[in-house]
Amino acid sequence: MNAIKNDGFSKWVACWGTATSITKRTETTYAKDLTLRYPIKICFNGSKLRFTFSNLTGTEDVKVTKAFCAKKGASQYKPVAITKNGAASFLIPAGTDIVSDQIDLAVTAGDTVDVSMYFEGFTQMNAGTVILSPLEKGAFAYGDFCAAENFPDDLSAAANAFYFLNTIDVFTEDKNRALICYGDSITCCSWVDYLRERAFKGGKGNVSVIRRAVCGTRILRQYDCITYQAYGLKGAARFPIESKAAGADAIIIHHGINDIIHPVGVEVNKFRPWSDLPSVADLIEGVQKIYVEPARKAGLKVYGATLLPIYGWRTYNEKREAMRQEFNEWIRASKDFDGFVDFDASVRDARNPKAFMGDCDSGDHLHPSERACQLMAQAVPEEWI
Repeated sequence: MNAIKNDGFSKWVACWGTATSITKRTETTYAKDLTLRYPIKICFNGSKLRFTFSNLTGTEDVKVTKAFCAKKGASQYKPVAITKNGAASFLIPAGTDIVSDQIDLAVTAGDTVDVSMYFEGFTQMNAGTVILSPLEKGAFAYGDFCAAENFPDDLSAAANAFYFLNTIDVFTEDKNRALICYGDSITCCSWVDYLRERAFKGGKGNVSVIRRAVCGTRILRQYDCITYQAYGLKGAARFPIESKAAGADAIIIHHGINDIIHPVGVEVNKFRPWSDLPSVADLIEGVQKIYVEPARKAGLKVYGATLLPIYGWRTYNEKREAMRQEFNEWIRASKDFDGFVDFDASVRDARNPKAFMGDCDSGDHLHPSERACQLMAQAVPEEWI
């Protein structure tokens, strides 16, 4: 089983993670005879792995027919069964998360493991998160290829939606710890991946970076219609779940821009009333009460992150810009945080601070380009990793 003994391994630490929401609604929300595979880079040495599977936003139980984990690039591809209570097939009940049995699998920092799941019967695909980073991709195949080293080209495709797999923990050394990155679609972008690589190669080698991000989410509101259901839960519903990760001692909060840019009035969009537009004081109180206070009670250091430029975004106006600037100034000056990272300063145009620098705009005037994501990762203080 590739088990190893090492007295230096003493605790569980999350080495990879995502959030759980509902992927974009389409006419079809079920799959059958489907294999999902997610290649995950392991950042710590360890002797055992365990897996959190989430059906948090599902309304029906999901049956995993079988699941395997296997190290990529080994001389032989040896899938190890992932079980729950000793059973190879298990349920993820609607509205909940489950933690697998631990498996004995020796891993070395830098290894990549495939986590594969096969769903034989009709499966409600309601619990998944889209990751916008080109550096993190999964794949699916029609048919049972759960234990196969490679998927057949004609029956498979790449995917950026991560279903059901929520967190991977490794049993590792006491020195290792996790840093959580919490946010919206900006945190679904690749700055998290660049920070992960920076922590792995240029940090102390003992920090994992855990992404907890859902596109479209807001601090104070959520959409309860299928049109925008993929925009996820509001902060008060998300944070108690997503702020948890084994071995975590700190969290970066980068959230709030959607509260500012979403409302347009019911005459434009019946699901986006002006009553949803908060004041900056509302946003600050939300961060304090919903994020900072619970995080501190959980023993986490809390880091703030300034909001990125929005000049040119389709709902941009001077009022929204003034809100963003005021909120950012609070983040920079607030004693509520243990520190902050000034993402805004790292990517804005020096001549027009309302806007991105030319090569930092992805093109929609809201999301960062790959160059901007690299700068954001570099802006994170060295002592955090």
